[in-house]
Amino acid sequence: MVLEFKTIRQMCADFGVTPRTLRFYEAKELLFPRRDGQHRLFGRRDQARLKLILRGKRFGFSLEEIRQLLNMYERDDSELRQLRKTYDIACQRLADMERQRNELDEAITDLKQELAWGEAVLRHADSPKAAE
Repeated sequence: MVLEFKTIRQMCADFGVTPRTLRFYEAKELLFPRRDGQHRLFGRRDQARLKLILRGKRFGFSLEEIRQLLNMYERDDSELRQLRKTYDIACQRLADMERQRNELDEAITDLKQELAWGEAVLRHADSPKAAE
């Protein structure tokens, strides 16, 4: 059985992250690269974990939520259990994102109204009649 290990440089290139990011995830005990002297070597397990970490971050999961999901998989190979937990967290995250989008839509509408009012005031102030 041949194990494929990647260096930090290869991981950065493959996943679009910085070395600092990889070291951060290692310090947070989310990744566990092998050491060969000063070199870190990331196996398939770390590559899969990084993919899940990045996906979780993209969806707005906290590092603690990601850790719980990764640890659950380590303790119990039952993908169904992990899927249920991931599904529950994802539903909550989606609700949060939709709430944030609604708040942002409201703020955009309000700002557009204020800008339209400001534009009308400025246009009136710049008109020849207003200069008299």
